[in-house]
Amino acid sequence: MGKKVVIVGAGPGGLTAGMLLAHEGYDVQIYEKKTYIGGRNGRIELGEFKFDIGPTFLMLPKVLEDVFRFTGRSLDQYLDMKEIEPLYRLRFHGKRDFYPSRDRKHMSEQIKELFPGDEIGYERYMEKEEEKFKRVFNCLKIPYGKLIHFLRPTFLKAIPKLDLGKSLYGKLAEYFKHEEMKIAMTFQSKYLGMSPWNCPGVFTILSYIEHSGGIFHPIGGLNKISHAMAKIIEEEGGEIHLSSSIQEVIVENGKAKGVHLENGEKIMAEYVVINADFAHGMTHLVKEENRKKYTNKDLSKRDYSCSTFMLYLGLDKVYDIPHHNIIFAKDYKQNVTEIAEKKVLSDDPSFYLHNASSTDPTLAPEGKSALYILVPVPNNDSNIDWDMQKEHFRRRVLDKIKEKTELKDIEEHIVVEKVITPLDWEREYDVYKGATFNLSHKLSQMLYFRPHNKFEEFENCYIVGGGTHPGSGLPTIYESGRISANLILQDGNIGIGYQDVFEKNVKGNVGSNVST
Repeated sequence: MGKKVVIVGAGPGGLTAGMLLAHEGYDVQIYEKKTYIGGRNGRIELGEFKFDIGPTFLMLPKVLEDVFRFTGRSLDQYLDMKEIEPLYRLRFHGKRDFYPSRDRKHMSEQIKELFPGDEIGYERYMEKEEEKFKRVFNCLKIPYGKLIHFLRPTFLKAIPKLDLGKSLYGKLAEYFKHEEMKIAMTFQSKYLGMSPWNCPGVFTILSYIEHSGGIFHPIGGLNKISHAMAKIIEEEGGEIHLSSSIQEVIVENGKAKGVHLENGEKIMAEYVVINADFAHGMTHLVKEENRKKYTNKDLSKRDYSCSTFMLYLGLDKVYDIPHHNIIFAKDYKQNVTEIAEKKVLSDDPSFYLHNASSTDPTLAPEGKSALYILVPVPNNDSNIDWDMQKEHFRRRVLDKIKEKTELKDIEEHIVVEKVITPLDWEREYDVYKGATFNLSHKLSQMLYFRPHNKFEEFENCYIVGGGTHPGSGLPTIYESGRISANLILQDGNIGIGYQDVFEKNVKGNVGSNVST
């Protein structure tokens, strides 16, 4: 076995790093507090019903394919991937439906019928965003440990495409005139937990990614990705220790030396990779005396994403609705303002219904279905008393579902149920302030200004997950794991040959990798 690497947490970032490092001969030991693999990319089982805890959209599967390929494996050996078409159903005012598709011809025809004139803007958007995506996404595949890294050619070429000074909504307004069409192309800022009116304009690439590359679902749920990664780590000789809580990272003479487990055991290692929620990990796993930059006071003042109110319902009925459904508030901007700025609960919230049983028969018995409901809400800076509000807000959400969707009789068919509030995210899932999408993605918290993959506070420590570069969302979290693994390999003078892979592909290809 090679050098020992301790990874704190078996979430997607830690599993990605673990796969790559174990394949290169490192002794990978992952310690996970929970009884299951995947973190928020894990699974909830309620009797005979199965649900993804968090992510339900898989985009950019090429990123995942590359991670598997670097270990000498193919993705389809481990996962049965299904493309979702249409991408999703968007419902406005509780009655008007729009079914975005990555079939350009069908998409243009729909837009022409629903939002006359905007089909021209759509074609222009797809053409212009293609080049922007190629340049910007390659910037997200390299680390920014030093300010001088902004002078790399990869970043300099992307600067004209960053739309600095523009919001996501403002940039999309250059392409579309109908308000509902603008919302249909900007709601993706919810993946970052941000308002489209505040989200940086660079993130117009989010809707492009969906419309050009599609959305996918692995049979069994997105949690199956985490299980596949764990299997590969074990095939490569690594170990995953569940129900193994970390008390603290051991830091001596400015270097990470290992971890103390809650059971008193000390595990020493050459490298430590932290895959916990960033701010929670800092405030609970790293002594403040070892944090000059990320003090408790500093972390409390940073900007964080919104949170989510979750309902997981096992139903004795299958509803004939699409796989993904987004139901917008009548006044979407007001709803978003209440979440992000006023930090209050909306009387008319937008919500997302994940009806994965329409695609995947493994999630519930025949004739039954597993329905996942997500409602964006303020994080715990709001001081909302969720112990008091939980049942009231559940009632509001169910009433809105019955009012605005076909699920008029939903309550008659609930067999089992689980609720997760922002307070539960913080207390039970170790998410700082319940901010499920981590640090916000404003420009002053991105790239070099986001916590570094090679941690700044002390040596031999690396960060993966949504709280470091490149940010939240599964594809970028996989990239964080790849970047950190490659930095460790470079430190050991091994290297995986990412530069060769990058040069052999057409530059700008979604899945290509560039040396860190």
